[in-house]
Amino acid sequence: MQKINLNTDTLDKRRALEILNTFKSFLGFILIFAIASVICVRDGRNLFLSAGNLSNVTRAISGNGIMAIGMTMVILIGGIDLSVGAILGLTATASAALLVGGMSMWLVLFLVLGISALIGLFNGVVSTKLGVQAFIVTLASMSIARGIARFWSGGQGVPIAYGTGPGQADPLFRVFSLRIFSTENFIGVPVPAIVFFSLAVIFSILLKYTRFGRHVYAVGGNETSAFLCGVKVDRLKITVFILCSFLAGIAGILHAAQQRQGSPNDGVGYELDAIAAVAIGGTSMAGGKGTIAGTVVGALILGILNNMLQLNNVDNNLQLVLKGLIIVIAVVLQRERRK
Repeated sequence: MQKINLNTDTLDKRRALEILNTFKSFLGFILIFAIASVICVRDGRNLFLSAGNLSNVTRAISGNGIMAIGMTMVILIGGIDLSVGAILGLTATASAALLVGGMSMWLVLFLVLGISALIGLFNGVVSTKLGVQAFIVTLASMSIARGIARFWSGGQGVPIAYGTGPGQADPLFRVFSLRIFSTENFIGVPVPAIVFFSLAVIFSILLKYTRFGRHVYAVGGNETSAFLCGVKVDRLKITVFILCSFLAGIAGILHAAQQRQGSPNDGVGYELDAIAAVAIGGTSMAGGKGTIAGTVVGALILGILNNMLQLNNVDNNLQLVLKGLIIVIAVVLQRERRK
């Protein structure tokens, strides 16, 4: 009887640890939110909890969050994509240049997203058909995308001025920078945040309830077993890289609308933010385990951390140091969880 009780206690402890590991990213979100709520007070006013600031936080994380959704899928299959920041810069530049060139918004969206998908196709084909590691392929495409953006714009930012005359952009494009549901007492919900959370729901459903999602987890868990079970591994990997680049393209469009310009220097270092959001959200860097919901929480944690440091006038360079440390800590915690 004693042995049975011991085994039961051990199982209960393991279940408790599993539950804790499952929700650790959500607990981290609650902790960082509470800390920000306490320390971001000035002259008796809580700067962090103001409606305007919270709205700004959701808008600020949208681009990184959208890229992190794509990065989650790539990491789930055991890959990595270092080109997403450069794709954001290229698509932001292309959006601005095409818009001020007199092209309609809908045609711009079609062409820009097509360009981003082509880069994803390049990443997927080279890494699968030619056997080049995803790290190397996406490092190369990062350089290619950045070079194309600089060549396209002459190395300068392209400002966006709305209007109907020559050199002015389609006013409809402005919708991507607006806030909706605004009232006299409420600043409104940013359109980029709506796009981000909508995409998060769509891709969560895609990964959880479709054959495609099951195949993504299968390939990340054991690629050989997935292949022997009939999964078309190469086709799946190519599709995932295309989706990742496509989402980075959407982030680039939103970035151009919010900044009212496109610059080839946009998105520098954003791939680090995307990877950090995925790691903080609990996705295994070895592949096969993770969720979009966790990544959304990871993006929120990063956004709140950045906002908290800015409100307290902390040097921006320190934020880079913290992001790097957070990635290392998140990966170490994942390894301890596997043990």
